[in-house]
Amino acid sequence: MTTLRTPATTGTADPAPRHRHMPTRGPSTPGASGAAWHTAAAEELAGAGRWEQAYQHLRTAVRLLNGQSSVDELDRLRREHAEAREQSRRDSLTATYNRRYLDERLVALLGDPASVGVAGIGVALLDVDHFKQVNDSYGHPFGDRVLQRLVAVLDAGLPEGAFCARYGGEEFALVLPGHDRNEAVRVSEAARERVDRHPWQELAPGLRVTVSIGVAHGSGPVTGIEGLVGTADGLLYAAKNAGRNAVAYRDAHTGLVRLAGPAGGRRSIPQPPVVAPHWVPGAAAP
Repeated sequence: MTTLRTPATTGTADPAPRHRHMPTRGPSTPGASGAAWHTAAAEELAGAGRWEQAYQHLRTAVRLLNGQSSVDELDRLRREHAEAREQSRRDSLTATYNRRYLDERLVALLGDPASVGVAGIGVALLDVDHFKQVNDSYGHPFGDRVLQRLVAVLDAGLPEGAFCARYGGEEFALVLPGHDRNEAVRVSEAARERVDRHPWQELAPGLRVTVSIGVAHGSGPVTGIEGLVGTADGLLYAAKNAGRNAVAYRDAHTGLVRLAGPAGGRRSIPQPPVVAPHWVPGAAAP
């Protein structure tokens, strides 16, 4: 059981806000008084976002008041809540993460530099090339199957800690925490190559699917996601305008847009405008 301490007992400031009437000592008697203490402790911990510890206190409170049968019911409700929460994060078609989860995770990652380390974070936006033609030629149900297979191909090679999310329509995002610029480009190029080499003809004879990708990178105390995602979006369209089936990124030294892998030999590479991330005042520019 978690022991809750006041600032006076620890000698340091309490890291989490405390409710005005929060008890600071454990219950001296079982039953209703003990349940009340555990309930208050659960409220305090939940308010600080410490859900697992809050649940343990709430579980103890229920046991003291109503016995084991109520605890079993609480466990069932907890499992159902966890399942519903996970489903709310998933795209209903592809089962990958959805836009809501993507936005939440980016805010959390970019708001906590320690979570991405000194390497920073890569964000790649990718779009299926000529996907409208797939829908027009084979029908929308078949197009749905292509997107489902695409997610499986993308997920198969992602490094630990990275994730894929559906950004909208046939557009997806790869989020790469703890990866420097070169690593983010390498992972994105590997994803493009996996898609290009996948045996899509298993779904329909003669079918070929490719993707275009734009890779943005951020490091330092970033406080917003608009600049990072906006940069990736501009680079995505640079990859498309350069002939598709390519990964576009901005060179850290020259600031020019480059294409990764075999596409790097193409002569014409559009140079989209730079979209500056939202940096904390005084922080170094990317």
